[in-house]
Amino acid sequence: MALRFGSDVSTAKTDYGTVLLDQRSGIYWELNPTGSVVVQTLIGGGDEAEAVNALATEFDIEHERATQDVRALVEELRKAGLAA
Repeated sequence: MALRFGSDVSTAKTDYGTVLLDQRSGIYWELNPTGSVVVQTLIGGGDEAEAVNALATEFDIEHERATQDVRALVEELRKAGLAA
Protein backbone atom coordinates (compact mmCIF):
# COMPACT_ATOMS: atom_id res chain seq x y z
CA MET A 1 0.00 0.00 0.00
CA ALA A 2 1.37 3.40 -0.98
CA LEU A 3 1.99 5.92 1.76
CA ARG A 4 -0.10 9.05 1.45
CA PHE A 5 0.82 12.18 3.33
CA GLY A 6 -1.83 14.63 4.43
CA SER A 7 -2.28 17.79 2.38
CA ASP A 8 -0.66 19.76 5.21
CA VAL A 9 2.60 17.77 5.07
CA SER A 10 5.41 18.98 2.81
CA THR A 11 8.39 16.87 1.80
CA ALA A 12 11.81 17.93 0.56
CA LYS A 13 14.84 15.85 -0.36
CA THR A 14 18.13 17.04 1.10
CA ASP A 15 21.74 15.97 0.79
CA TYR A 16 21.28 13.89 3.94
CA GLY A 17 17.82 12.36 3.47
CA THR A 18 14.32 13.78 3.46
CA VAL A 19 12.67 16.47 5.55
CA LEU A 20 8.96 16.43 6.33
CA LEU A 21 7.14 19.52 7.58
CA ASP A 22 3.87 19.19 9.44
CA GLN A 23 2.37 22.58 8.59
CA ARG A 24 -0.31 22.19 11.29
CA SER A 25 2.20 22.10 14.12
CA GLY A 26 5.29 23.56 12.45
CA ILE A 27 7.27 20.46 13.42
CA TYR A 28 9.99 19.22 11.09
CA TRP A 29 10.88 15.56 10.79
CA GLU A 30 14.33 14.84 9.43
CA LEU A 31 14.68 11.36 7.96
CA ASN A 32 18.10 9.83 7.57
CA PRO A 33 19.09 8.14 4.29
CA THR A 34 17.41 4.85 5.25
CA GLY A 35 14.16 6.59 6.16
CA SER A 36 14.39 8.56 2.96
CA VAL A 37 14.61 5.40 0.83
CA VAL A 38 11.53 4.02 2.56
CA VAL A 39 9.47 7.20 2.22
CA GLN A 40 10.50 7.87 -1.37
CA THR A 41 9.59 4.29 -2.35
CA LEU A 42 6.20 4.49 -0.66
CA ILE A 43 5.19 7.93 -1.90
CA GLY A 44 6.33 6.87 -5.35
CA GLY A 45 3.56 4.27 -5.34
CA GLY A 46 5.50 1.30 -4.00
CA ASP A 47 4.18 -0.88 -1.22
CA GLU A 48 5.90 -1.87 2.01
CA ALA A 49 7.41 -5.01 0.42
CA GLU A 50 9.02 -2.85 -2.27
CA ALA A 51 10.31 -0.48 0.41
CA VAL A 52 11.82 -3.46 2.26
CA ASN A 53 13.55 -4.65 -0.92
CA ALA A 54 14.83 -1.16 -1.71
CA LEU A 55 16.18 -0.72 1.82
CA ALA A 56 17.82 -4.16 1.90
CA THR A 57 19.44 -3.60 -1.49
CA GLU A 58 20.57 -0.03 -0.93
CA PHE A 59 22.11 -0.66 2.49
CA ASP A 60 22.98 -4.37 2.21
CA ILE A 61 20.98 -5.44 5.26
CA GLU A 62 18.91 -8.54 5.98
CA HIS A 63 15.28 -8.51 4.83
CA GLU A 64 14.12 -9.23 8.37
CA ARG A 65 15.82 -6.10 9.67
CA ALA A 66 14.58 -4.04 6.73
CA THR A 67 11.02 -5.26 7.37
CA GLN A 68 11.22 -4.19 11.02
CA ASP A 69 12.59 -0.78 10.05
CA VAL A 70 9.94 -0.14 7.39
CA ARG A 71 7.09 -1.15 9.68
CA ALA A 72 8.43 0.99 12.54
CA LEU A 73 8.79 4.09 10.36
CA VAL A 74 5.37 3.72 8.73
CA GLU A 75 3.75 3.18 12.13
CA GLU A 76 5.47 6.25 13.56
CA LEU A 77 4.41 8.43 10.63
CA ARG A 78 0.82 7.25 10.94
CA LYS A 79 0.75 7.73 14.74
CA ALA A 80 2.01 11.29 14.27
CA GLY A 81 -0.86 11.92 11.85
CA LEU A 82 1.46 12.65 8.96
CA ALA A 83 0.44 9.76 6.76
CA ALA A 84 -2.41 7.44 5.97
